[in-house]
Amino acid sequence: VQLQASGGGLVQAGGSLRLSCAASGRTFSSLVMGWFRQAPGKEREFVAAISWNGRTTNYADSVKGRFTISRDNAKNTVYLQMSSLKPEDTAVYYCAADRGAYSSGRTSQKQEYDYWGQGTLVTVSS
Repeated sequence: VQLQASGGGLVQAGGSLRLSCAASGRTFSSLVMGWFRQAPGKEREFVAAISWNGRTTNYADSVKGRFTISRDNAKNTVYLQMSSLKPEDTAVYYCAADRGAYSSGRTSQKQEYDYWGQGTLVTVSS
């Protein structure tokens, strides 16, 4: 599985962006998908995850109520809609895919993911 993230850019605080992650391969609809981010000098951290059928999602506390993860299995794409952006959301955002079963405890752990995209930079100015 190859993942290609896009949609990053420069936005003012309070603004919105939508990230996309396109996946290759025929197994996308069976994969748990996640978004992580890494700010300069910091560890990569969990942002959001979604089950294979889109019915279950999980979010980091820092983005709850502001970010929404969704997927379109017909298009092999997962999205991250980001609203009310803050300067502290500035980071490189990575999409990732997990072949394992969905659970909120598992999907927040980056070591559980099997495939990673290249990242897309989001910069939020104050």
